[in-house]
Amino acid sequence: MSINPPANPLYWEATYAIACCLRETYPDMDVEMVGLGQLLELVQALPGFADDPALASEAILNDILREWFEETHNE
Repeated sequence: MSINPPANPLYWEATYAIACCLRETYPDMDVEMVGLGQLLELVQALPGFADDPALASEAILNDILREWFEETHNE
């Protein structure tokens, strides 16, 4: 199954959209075991990610991680 890139490119400020895309792309990943360095790599590898990796801050990565965790655990 191929994952289609989002209709709109993903940028760092779209933390919720990134979290949803991570959940879809990596459904079996244990979010609690993902560190910020690994998260940075995972986000950059997402289909449709179009932002500058240098713009990622610890706060943004933590927001993405929190939202991904919440989406994964709110089923």
